[in-house]
Amino acid sequence: MTLLELTDVTAFYGPVQVLEGISLSVPDGGAVGILGANGAGKTTTLRAISGTVRAGGSIVFDGKDIRGSRPDQAAALGIAHVPEGRGTLGELTVRENLRVGAYLRKDRKAIQTDIDYCLDLFPQLQDRIRSNSSALSGGEQQMLAIARAYMARPRLLLLDEASLGLAPSTAKDVYQAIKRLRVESGIAMVVVEQNANLAFTLVDSATVLETGRNVITGSSAELKGMDEIRRAYLGG
Repeated sequence: MTLLELTDVTAFYGPVQVLEGISLSVPDGGAVGILGANGAGKTTTLRAISGTVRAGGSIVFDGKDIRGSRPDQAAALGIAHVPEGRGTLGELTVRENLRVGAYLRKDRKAIQTDIDYCLDLFPQLQDRIRSNSSALSGGEQQMLAIARAYMARPRLLLLDEASLGLAPSTAKDVYQAIKRLRVESGIAMVVVEQNANLAFTLVDSATVLETGRNVITGSSAELKGMDEIRRAYLGG
């Protein structure tokens, strides 16, 4: 079953067109990567899905065209967006940030169960549970941002540059936790990532963007076997 289908999606910042016609398909429970150079339109594609940028074309989520939906409406449908820069609430503690992620939910017992799950997924957060998120390291803030998104119990998770600014070992730990989350929860994912080696440990397929258009789409195995992909994104 297809959970998300983008067809000829365009997007604008004011009068400037950034996406020229992006198409993308995400199966229910699947994970799809978006690769490309800076300015290719990767982040804007995620923003078009979550309703934070004006978009054209067709964006169908769970059989419903959601193009033009507000971010709160997209969230209520089951789309969680972890933006570049993490976006944690610095004046709130780790526990409070996690509770904010569950603001649409009423099942208090299940919310506590999910908080416990997030602390098991990211053990570093357990020791910082009473700390304000502004006091966390960059890696801990990224972990908290992902955990807070999970607290909404989404069907689709949008991840924007989860490894950005992290030490290689921390980035690897974060991706291992994301992979575990995917396996255990069945959440579908769209993953924007500069580090294609990390992305390919998680996603089943990917599309490469250039100047707001798809230029190559294929399975992870197919893309890793292409010379141009290895040279541009895999250091080969």
